[in-house]
Amino acid sequence: MTGHPVPRLGIHLQNFQEDDHPDWARLLANAEAADRSGIDKLVVSDHVAFGERLDEYARPEVGGVAGGRQPTGPDGHWLEPVTLMSFLAGRTTNVRFASHVLLAALRRPIVLAKSLSTLDVLADGRIDIGVGVGWQREEYDAAGLPFDDRGRLLDECLDLCTTMWRDRAATITAGDATVERIHQMPKPVQPGGVPIWISGRVSRRVARRLVRFGTGWIPWGDDADDLATSLPRLRRMMTDEGGDPGGLRVVGNLPTQTGADGSRDVPSTMAVAEQLVDAGATDLVARLPVAASESAEEVFGLWAEAFHRRFRT
Repeated sequence: MTGHPVPRLGIHLQNFQEDDHPDWARLLANAEAADRSGIDKLVVSDHVAFGERLDEYARPEVGGVAGGRQPTGPDGHWLEPVTLMSFLAGRTTNVRFASHVLLAALRRPIVLAKSLSTLDVLADGRIDIGVGVGWQREEYDAAGLPFDDRGRLLDECLDLCTTMWRDRAATITAGDATVERIHQMPKPVQPGGVPIWISGRVSRRVARRLVRFGTGWIPWGDDADDLATSLPRLRRMMTDEGGDPGGLRVVGNLPTQTGADGSRDVPSTMAVAEQLVDAGATDLVARLPVAASESAEEVFGLWAEAFHRRFRT
């Protein structure tokens, strides 16, 4: 990994709703408006199923965030991210799509490799996949998978996906068996396969996963709040693991600033963005609310123009 990545501006596309009768028309319209307005990336999240102990989200020891709250109840409506990105890719031209984060280990790895490769081909290489292990035991229970082995399951999934994307006649491990000369086409159009982003706190396991598979890091918990401290630690660990963190892309959560009257404060937000970039963030992701009376394209265009003027001129 070398070079200095060009900063990109992304927005969270809320692919979940609490309402019993969700209306997804606004989500689709916002995605199309972001594509037209110059936003670089749209980010969607993942849950496959829910148990009822959602307070587990606030437990860092199982993968949650201290003081955090799951944004819906167990019957919240969540659109599956790979399906959604596939649908939106067909309605857009320029914007990239990313999962923050896909619980990849819950999917059968050989099928996930095929799905992501297909999506990358049809989207002309506009796909990034952010992956993580998750915090909810019940999701793994429902998939018939051991929650306590979720790190190993994720590594095995990523290993199979990257092998299938790279090798014409692949040798893979499927359960307890080694299977030789497995063919799967088409390959992704992006060199090296679909870029994989690793989510997690700073740890040896995350560093090893990044060295082995990762294009970028999605910080989690306290490490996301203090990149100036956490990122140097991670880079040292990656170096210790034999990697080169020089070109690592890094997500930075960009809080949008408002004036005393509640109006958007674009200059102050760009100043925060500059601080994040100085700390090592390359892909800034914000939540950009749009009032019902506003044009999403105009709102997104305002932020995109200010961001690109600050970092690309």
